[in-house]
Amino acid sequence: MSTDTGHPGGPVRAEAEDRTALRILDAALEQFTLLGLRRSSVDDVAKRAGVSRVTVFRRFRTKDRLVEATLLRELDRFYQVLDATVAPLPTMEERVVEGFVVALRHTRVHPLFGGLLRLEPELVLPHLTVRGSSTLSSTVDYLTVHLRRAQKAEGRPDEDPRPLAELMVRVAVSFLLNPAGCVAMDEEDQARAFARRYLAPLLDA
Repeated sequence: MSTDTGHPGGPVRAEAEDRTALRILDAALEQFTLLGLRRSSVDDVAKRAGVSRVTVFRRFRTKDRLVEATLLRELDRFYQVLDATVAPLPTMEERVVEGFVVALRHTRVHPLFGGLLRLEPELVLPHLTVRGSSTLSSTVDYLTVHLRRAQKAEGRPDEDPRPLAELMVRVAVSFLLNPAGCVAMDEEDQARAFARRYLAPLLDA
């Protein structure tokens, strides 16, 4: 079986480049968390990662793409937390309810997501909305997989769950971006009651 990766030097070179990219993402997370997006430059991230700015641009091209890659990696970590929390629950309805609560909690306390939403909402919002196709698609894909599994396990109708997944994600994002409103979400019991009354019934819509 071929191990050619398309990189000069084969898999060893590719592995080294992957390690460098991860070091850059680690540095970006630390930099953005400590100083925010506005006060952080690619040079700052490169210095913190111990690489040249050319190396950063070679892998991520622009600062926006670096920010997006950093957010996507933190999303992947969030999925792991979410899976560990909701996996033991017996029904998809319960997993949807508790997943909504976990998503709100995790985002609010996360040093990057929560910090940026509080301190620089005008800068982070585009990455979650008009320029957030990657983050939105990633989350919709994640939820779609779980909804499809529930259809089979619970004998639900075999319909495309992606529109429902996108609706649920957009509802959750809207509360994260603009928590002020007529629906109280300050306490987890309030978020749980909202999800049980309005989100869970969508599974049977």
